[in-house]
Amino acid sequence: MPEEPQWLNDREREAWLALASLMFKLPGALDAQLLRDSDLTLFEYFVLSGLSMAPGRALRLSDLAGQVSSSLSRLSNVVKRLERRGLLCREPDPESPRYTRALLTDAGWNLVVAAAPGHVAAVRRYVVDGLTGEQITVLREVACHVTERVKEAAAEESRRH
Repeated sequence: MPEEPQWLNDREREAWLALASLMFKLPGALDAQLLRDSDLTLFEYFVLSGLSMAPGRALRLSDLAGQVSSSLSRLSNVVKRLERRGLLCREPDPESPRYTRALLTDAGWNLVVAAAPGHVAAVRRYVVDGLTGEQITVLREVACHVTERVKEAAAEESRRH
């Protein structure tokens, strides 16, 4: 007989529903701002931004996928789309040609530099400016903790299969 689920108590359920609401609403609000102002999705912005901060503005696709918390296949599709727009290009990694890396073009650099102020303003408006320093610290700790739990569960699941 299956074990009875460990149901959430009222406090846990309220916290979960608040987090779920945040997970659904915040990406949409940030996506809308970026699409309106820069013709980029939030995910595309993270890809370009990640490349903009990398040495030589280039990263192996596998490293970039880890940085933007994406599967390699999802990232590959977005990289192809961004490459068609002239915002980045793909090339063999000079250190190991069996790997492919993405390289931010000047057009990609210019777009991410132009998009950054509006994105930061939206992040401030929706998240940062309404919190105390202590709340920001707690938010970071909780986000990192939950992210690590998800990564550990995914790694455990992949070991089983």
